[in-house]
Amino acid sequence: MPPPELLLRQLLDAAITSAQPARCLAPFLPSPPRGRTLVLGAGKASAAMAAAVEQLWPAQAPLSGLVVTRYGHVPPGAGGGRIEIVEAAHPVPDAAGERAARRIAELAGGLSADDLVLCLISGGGSALLSLPAEGVSLDDKRAIHQALLKSGATIAEMNCVRKHLSALKGGRLAALCAPARVVTLAISDVPGDDPTVIASGPTVPDPTRCEDALAVLERWRIELPPSLRAALQSGRLETPKPGDPRFAGHQVHVVATPQQALQAAAEAARAAGLPAHILSDAIEGESQVVGQVHAALARQVARRGQPFQPPCVILSGGETTVTVRHAGGRGGRATEFLLGAAIALQGEPRVWMLAADIDGIDGVEHHAGAWWGPHSWAQALDAGLQPRVQLDRNDSFGFFEALQTLVVTGPTFTNVNDFRAILVL
Repeated sequence: MPPPELLLRQLLDAAITSAQPARCLAPFLPSPPRGRTLVLGAGKASAAMAAAVEQLWPAQAPLSGLVVTRYGHVPPGAGGGRIEIVEAAHPVPDAAGERAARRIAELAGGLSADDLVLCLISGGGSALLSLPAEGVSLDDKRAIHQALLKSGATIAEMNCVRKHLSALKGGRLAALCAPARVVTLAISDVPGDDPTVIASGPTVPDPTRCEDALAVLERWRIELPPSLRAALQSGRLETPKPGDPRFAGHQVHVVATPQQALQAAAEAARAAGLPAHILSDAIEGESQVVGQVHAALARQVARRGQPFQPPCVILSGGETTVTVRHAGGRGGRATEFLLGAAIALQGEPRVWMLAADIDGIDGVEHHAGAWWGPHSWAQALDAGLQPRVQLDRNDSFGFFEALQTLVVTGPTFTNVNDFRAILVL
């Protein structure tokens, strides 16, 4: 077996590789239509998805389109083909994303029933597909978006609000494409793999309502301009609903999921001679609290051999949340989870952990996550670090940066969300 920290990194790499668009798109591509094929998309994986479509699509069949991805998330060699790739900001929308979304809306118009729209959707699309609904400004969307990100709201709650403030999300993009047939290929980054939540569901009818969005905003005490509150209260910003005939004949395929990534990591662990157990692909909750629970489980395995016998690997995924309590903090879900776990574990022997975001970016810094081992607690104290203080300041990045245990992958060009691995020897 390789050194524990190297093994954990190998498991992460196996998860990332399993979710690459080039590996998972081919079985779901439709046949070319009688008319033309238009590719539209948004998300952190959309550029890699577009590159895969270009490679797989018949050379003689018409193909054009536009996708928008996060700055720096265009794979080497992608772009310059039949599908245009543009970049914009994530997680907070910017003007480049608004311009790209407006162009996507324009391309969706004027299609015929003989045409096919191939929509490439992945996590991050909610921020990147940022064309505001009528009467909503980009500044309004940015302010509400930032407040939601800091609030501790779940991804489903955040996307409920985003749908109702958007001209494209919540099924509105597919509605614009009518009467063309729409086939959506989605890479899931949400617990439960619900297409209505992935990138705020731009191509599927929306079961949530304006009053649901208002309830989320009130629950998390997020201020709204009076005009937007009135628009939601009146139902003027309502989204297309299930049963709408504009969605007839449409197809949605979720081509990569968190569960598939965890299974790939489990297979890699077993190949290294270690039993592997998947807790869940859909864990939600406050990151540091989820970290404490994982630490308790790891300790029970190490000390009691329950519920699993060591040595073993324990895996989980999903999407936790961070309630931002300190404006100057740096970090993200993965490192906040790991710092919460580290404080609970302290110097627990025989336990190593790695937590990362599979897209390669934890929060807004350059790292994907970090790892922790039995010796790390003493190293942290010797270095004068203050784990509890730094957790309270949301400065998990600073803590693991000082320990030199950050995990840096760079953009991975896919996104199936949180990845956590515990190794108990």
